[in-house]
Amino acid sequence: MGRQLCSDDRDRLREHLSVLAAAPDGLTLVATCDGEPAGLVLGRLLGPGLLSDTVVLSLDAVYVRPQLRRRGLGHAMLQAVAETAEATGVTDVYAAPLPGSRGMQRFLARLGFAPAAAHRVVSTGALLRRLALDLPAPSARRGGTRGLEDLIERRRRARARALGEETLARQGTASMSMQVRRAVHNRRPSSSSTTTS
Repeated sequence: MGRQLCSDDRDRLREHLSVLAAAPDGLTLVATCDGEPAGLVLGRLLGPGLLSDTVVLSLDAVYVRPQLRRRGLGHAMLQAVAETAEATGVTDVYAAPLPGSRGMQRFLARLGFAPAAAHRVVSTGALLRRLALDLPAPSARRGGTRGLEDLIERRRRARARALGEETLARQGTASMSMQVRRAVHNRRPSSSSTTTS
């Protein structure tokens, strides 16, 4: 089952599990059937944190061997998880099933787990490379005056579309707006003046 957790390498998987088991807030439950390991739950107590002011139990893995499924082992393990959560004062239990594990998604949904958030992952190296590609070149920036004029003109057009031409005519600002647009369009030097009446 290593590849379903983090690695096919048994030694690396054993190392990961021992680190989790040694963590003070880690939770490792093993289900047995006829004296043989049949499934496991890996979890951690988290919080309080930035997004929650309470302690939550996060399930990293819930696994039952395929040949031993549909015997109640998953329910029994989650019963133990719920009792542990209640005993430690945890109010919510989160589960992060592996992407594409439809059976696990359905199992959790039947037990009342609802979507809470979506996690996305990227390697640090890939993130740094992508950020380096997305940086705008300093010379690509527009001049301050020209950029400001374009912004003002875009806002005027958006306002005109939002209010509609009828509203502008009723307010008596249509002629002034037209003159300002014409002045911006013609790019008259600041020394010239336009009189509105």
